[in-house]
Amino acid sequence: MINTGRLAALIVAVGILALAGCATSNSGKVYTDDQARRVHTVVQGVVTSVKSVTIEQGEKPVAGSIIGGLAGGVLGSTIGSGSGKRVATVGGALAGAAGGAAAERQMATKPGLEITIRQDNGQTIVIVQEADESFSPGDRVRVITGPDGTTRVSR
Repeated sequence: MINTGRLAALIVAVGILALAGCATSNSGKVYTDDQARRVHTVVQGVVTSVKSVTIEQGEKPVAGSIIGGLAGGVLGSTIGSGSGKRVATVGGALAGAAGGAAAERQMATKPGLEITIRQDNGQTIVIVQEADESFSPGDRVRVITGPDGTTRVSR
């Protein structure tokens, strides 16, 4: 017989690994395979303002809801018997789905910076990227744009 607690733990563990594989980076320090070994243009400029923002993954949480619902349903099915067991199973599935969606949303948000830059050519631009590097007004920076249009701020 299958231990339902272990089955639920396995479902959650597999789900966490699946969600972690979906994470993408908006860091100024991370390049994709397609961006490596390509010509990028560089424009110099000065930071005029920096604002903290939150970067969200654009998709609605689905995998977390499914995984949480499965795990909650399995755990709920271990409670009670008869109609009480059915109620616990459904309640566990609903609670697990809500918790899984919340966990996925949390994993899909990152702290970011909205960096306003006055380029040497006089144009003012704004770039949003992960907050893994600090910038302050007055900093001299490079604005790097790849052939795919991806733009990042670097020192």
